[in-house]
Amino acid sequence: MKYNIHKEGLDIVFGLLAVLLAINIPLYLLMSSKVIPCIVIAISLVLFLLVVNFFRAPHRHFHGDKELAVVSSVDGKVVALEEVMEDEYLHKKVLQISVFMTILDVHANWVPVKGKVKMVKHHSGRYMAAYLPKSSTENERSTIVIEATNGEEVLVRQIAGAMARRIVTYAEPGDEVDQQQYMGFIKFGSRVDIYLPLDTEVFVKLGDKTVGGVTEIARLKPRN
Repeated sequence: MKYNIHKEGLDIVFGLLAVLLAINIPLYLLMSSKVIPCIVIAISLVLFLLVVNFFRAPHRHFHGDKELAVVSSVDGKVVALEEVMEDEYLHKKVLQISVFMTILDVHANWVPVKGKVKMVKHHSGRYMAAYLPKSSTENERSTIVIEATNGEEVLVRQIAGAMARRIVTYAEPGDEVDQQQYMGFIKFGSRVDIYLPLDTEVFVKLGDKTVGGVTEIARLKPRN
């Protein structure tokens, strides 16, 4: 699998590299003892690799039938799978599937269903731990509504976590989208909630690991 650095991380990665070089090169050249410089270099290397790992952008392809497939938007663990009342847009009972990302997971977000974007809205909010249920409605978040190919509306919510301080959403109203497109990016720890019709066929359970853009977590029912 090929990897690139996601465009959202280019400034951070190269800025961090410049800072680390500015610290390590003079330290190594000016100190007679190399013990401390070598320790600092090792710490700097680990820090740099962690940041590069966080902003990696793998090339992925969903190989199943895209028409009614619901694909995980992110890498992570399923932390919620329940019937809830969605009051922001859908105003009805739906099935919520939530996937939590740790700081070690890929933080690029993929579109979960094929269809047309109907609404995108950003909400300011708190920065509680993203695995908490209240984070869905109280944390900073972006809501994306996609009309799937069967006519059903699927709501996707990008949620900032305790460390996340920026949500980026690429989807815009009117866009025709599918599961191989990037939907956005959440920086440093977060989750994504997907709200589906109650009769949706679900393929995951609590605690399951998902791969963004690859794992089929559910399938919508065809409509006449």
